[in-house]
Amino acid sequence: MKAIAFDKILLKTAFCCMASDGHIDSREVEIIKDLCNKSHYFNDFNFIKEIQQLVEEINQDTNSFIVDFLKILDGQEFTLDEELNIIKFSIETIKADDCIEYSEIKFFKVLRRHLKVENEIILEYYPDIENLLQVDIGKPELIVDFIQSHEMPDFLKIDFSLLEDKD
Repeated sequence: MKAIAFDKILLKTAFCCMASDGHIDSREVEIIKDLCNKSHYFNDFNFIKEIQQLVEEINQDTNSFIVDFLKILDGQEFTLDEELNIIKFSIETIKADDCIEYSEIKFFKVLRRHLKVENEIILEYYPDIENLLQVDIGKPELIVDFIQSHEMPDFLKIDFSLLEDKD
């Protein structure tokens, strides 16, 4: 698997979490933008261009987009700090719109299976997400279940004029 820059992995992680409920909320976009702006991983980065590219890619084939993203995760060797950043970007994005859908929880659980960091370490940083780390009984293949049970719409381009800090 071809190596991919970690900033792209973080952005794609947050984007997948945002899209997992079938809706792109402006608060989610704003939180992702804020996370990118505050992270040392994002230098010389055109947020608007990158996020619009992800919208186009997911609209081409949602299932392939998600499966390919998970394959990228599997093909990388992450440090503990990088895995914790993936968790941070995921959790912050999922919480951004003040409405956590089961599809987002399910996607997080799928994502979690592709990381090596121990639950105990995650809970040290995020003690309020224990429910996101619990195993779903009877669902050994969460990604198959997620893909089969969620039909994603075609997403519209994101209107950045609605966000507080215009670029």
